[in-house]
Amino acid sequence: MEALYTAIAHASGGGRDGHVRSEDDRLDLDTRPPAEMGGSGEGTNPEQLFAAGYSACFLSALHVVGRNLSIDTAGAEVSASVSIGSNGEGGFGLAVELDVYIPNASPEQAQQAADAAHTVCPYSNATRGNIDVTIAVVA
Repeated sequence: MEALYTAIAHASGGGRDGHVRSEDDRLDLDTRPPAEMGGSGEGTNPEQLFAAGYSACFLSALHVVGRNLSIDTAGAEVSASVSIGSNGEGGFGLAVELDVYIPNASPEQAQQAADAAHTVCPYSNATRGNIDVTIAVVA
């Protein structure tokens, strides 16, 4: 792969209970475990950051495929729900649900665009076969 862009971020402190910062300082956040995992929940966490990145990336892919398929994706939205839990082998695993909303498309067109975006999105390509990703087209 020829890199078009490389993002660099640094984690310090205790990881989930620490700090993250991008090299260009555009991202500069405290991280805290969520209350559901015994933390204070007073900062962001890796799952929220992953959900934000995946939803933004998938929405961008949706617009690209929408143009290619002549499907109007204006006003489209994507929500990503990222879950963390035991993988049954002493570690942890992730699962993702993407909720795709395309107000100007028929249900069939929306499904076609969501399926096509899933083949284009770099996050989808990186996670394919590694974690469960469910895509739901919502009205």
